[in-house]
Amino acid sequence: MKSKRHALIKEIIEQQVIETQEDLAEALKKNHIQVTQATVSRDIKELMLVKVPTGDGRYRYASPRQESRFFNKDRMVRLFRDNVVGVDFSENLIVLKTLPGSAGTVAAALDQSQWPEVIGTIAGDDNILVVIKPKEAVPEVVKRLENI
Repeated sequence: MKSKRHALIKEIIEQQVIETQEDLAEALKKNHIQVTQATVSRDIKELMLVKVPTGDGRYRYASPRQESRFFNKDRMVRLFRDNVVGVDFSENLIVLKTLPGSAGTVAAALDQSQWPEVIGTIAGDDNILVVIKPKEAVPEVVKRLENI
């Protein structure tokens, strides 16, 4: 049942704008699959779905392979300008401060950018930890982030 549900979720998010877990649960229900919020949440994590901007100020779920369609350079610039409110660093770590609720989307965009110095990101609600290698690259990455 789980693999069938996962396949259906992938199909749903490709064909519809699904903004919330509740929207996804409702779409599954319309396809005769009853789920709890906990199940939907687990499925989202297992499928590694991300929230991406729709271009009209809203966000939707997308699979990681869909990210490249949503995180082109122009959208990344707009996303950073609209959501990042501060940048600070120490050693090889950069902290990006964002508006509440937007850290995950900004982190996904940064991950998608595939900057060679960025090992990875960890996002909370309004903070992103960016790990940089080598640490000597931090000033250049901070400058790039501030210029966005």
